[in-house]
Amino acid sequence: MIFPEVFDVRFRSRFIAIALLLLTLIIVTQGAVTAQDASPVASPAAASPVLPVTFTDGTGTDVTITDVSRIVPLGGDIAEILWDLGLGQNIVGADVTATYPPSLQDLPSIGFGRQLSAEGILSLEPTVVIGDKTAGPATVIKQIRDAGIPVVIINSYTDTQAPFEKIADVSTALGVTAEGTALAATVQGQIDDALALAKTATSHPVVVFLYVRGASVQLIGGKGSGADTLITDAGGIDGGTAAGVNGFAPITAEALVTAAPDVILVMQGGLDSIGGVDGLLKIPGIAETPAAQNGRILAFDDQYLLGLGPRIGQVLTDLVYGLHPELAPAGTPVAATPES
Repeated sequence: MIFPEVFDVRFRSRFIAIALLLLTLIIVTQGAVTAQDASPVASPAAASPVLPVTFTDGTGTDVTITDVSRIVPLGGDIAEILWDLGLGQNIVGADVTATYPPSLQDLPSIGFGRQLSAEGILSLEPTVVIGDKTAGPATVIKQIRDAGIPVVIINSYTDTQAPFEKIADVSTALGVTAEGTALAATVQGQIDDALALAKTATSHPVVVFLYVRGASVQLIGGKGSGADTLITDAGGIDGGTAAGVNGFAPITAEALVTAAPDVILVMQGGLDSIGGVDGLLKIPGIAETPAAQNGRILAFDDQYLLGLGPRIGQVLTDLVYGLHPELAPAGTPVAATPES
């Protein structure tokens, strides 16, 4: 879920840092941004819901769910979890952040999960609506409930256990706890495999995470940001921490020179907002870093990065490959390069 730009820097820093744990790496190669893979994703076996379920959601509301045949998720992370639980065929509409699997983009759109319209959702005749506490506005949620539609609002989890907490809540509320247990085990296994892979690396590159949104927001992550843990887990060294940055701070040429990163990590949307890699190189100090000089700039798709969904192990694996190209399967692209 992508947060609005009006969030203050302190909250933004905390949210971004934690969200770094969960997403799939998209690499920019040969001067062009590679789009998110749009190839079909095989649907898991259909779930077998055990209903009815009365679930106490994150707002303290007891919600009774008797029918999950027409589900409207209010965020891309929830939509992906539904898909992985075997309920993908039951999704009848989704918000604009539901980009994975790609087939979800063919469904009717309900707009952005934080700026919902009751009319658009009710027109889909849902049997249940499910989102987290970021969904709204609250008046719209109330309108949907007043129309007799069960609405489940789970907590907005922002810790490293977020994928597991979300899977548990969604699967319990919709009567697919067995499928939820299996999915959580799969996610944990992928994490374990990624960590084991990272331990085989012999190199320990210095990595900095940069959060950019146009010319107005350009931050470098450091100690306690959460990015430092991700980088360490992938076998790297957090350059922001080494440069004395706590949390997030404005990018300065001095900090970049001190950090001397071998790899720069950015969000794809942020990279696009400044004109791609060429725009990134115009930020003072970037072009002088070893990362820029060697073309080692890694870009994560925003929705994967901020979704806090069930692909944390896959993302960590991709980051290991990005930081340690020698471990990557043959032909795996590992860096972004400027336009020629």
